[in-house]
Amino acid sequence: MKYILVSLFILALLTGCFRPAIPISTGPKYPIDIFYENENPGRLYDLVQEMESRKELPLDKSQNADGRMLSRGNTMQDKELLLAKLSLEAKRAGADALVNVRYTYFTTKTTNGYLLSGKAVKYKPE
Repeated sequence: MKYILVSLFILALLTGCFRPAIPISTGPKYPIDIFYENENPGRLYDLVQEMESRKELPLDKSQNADGRMLSRGNTMQDKELLLAKLSLEAKRAGADALVNVRYTYFTTKTTNGYLLSGKAVKYKPE
């Protein structure tokens, strides 16, 4: 009986070390296809319109203390939210995808800013 309990304990420890082959999260889902500036959609398309979102905000207290920069730019979640908003605008304009998507941000002594741009496109029939 003692050997069975020890064996079960060791088995429980070993199975806790393995990760599933398929990741639980596969990243954000957007209503249209997204292709960054170095990616190719692999299909022909027509331009619907140029899309852009930009903003400048003053630094908040959590980003700057005693004249030192503590954090800068947007978080990954902020970037995903901005891209989700831009993709919804592109979908409303009739696009199938956003191509040449480019995200840049900047931080100065007093402000944070970002620019998210891309081309809303409609795929050509195959």
